[in-house]
Amino acid sequence: MLFFHILIGALYLLPLASNILIMMKIIKTLSLIFLTFVCLTAFAQKPKWEKATFKVSGNCEMCKTKIETSAKGIEGVKTAKWNVVNGKMKVKFNPEITNTDKIQKTIASIGYDTEKYKATDEDYNNLHYCCKYEREQ
Repeated sequence: MLFFHILIGALYLLPLASNILIMMKIIKTLSLIFLTFVCLTAFAQKPKWEKATFKVSGNCEMCKTKIETSAKGIEGVKTAKWNVVNGKMKVKFNPEITNTDKIQKTIASIGYDTEKYKATDEDYNNLHYCCKYEREQ
């Protein structure tokens, strides 16, 4: 008779035990997911930004807008500032994605000469009349 009571008690506790096991599996799974996420974010490397300065020919605020917009449009460029007075361009970029050559080529492709690249005559001639600077030969 005692065996019968233990068996019935075990049958009543079986659903409760299986629920506890299921809950333990859920907790273990969620803990593993959380731990994985924490480890991945902790070891994720932030990009190492590089700074560069180079000369870009231009005249006015319209030039400034076009030059900065074209540079910022390149994947990997974080900031781009062009000084209208001295013609210096300061860029901050991720060297794993882009480089100063690509940035200067892009600026030259919209009509502005840079230290390394000269804009084509066609691109230069497409500039607004106020943006046409005196080109070096």
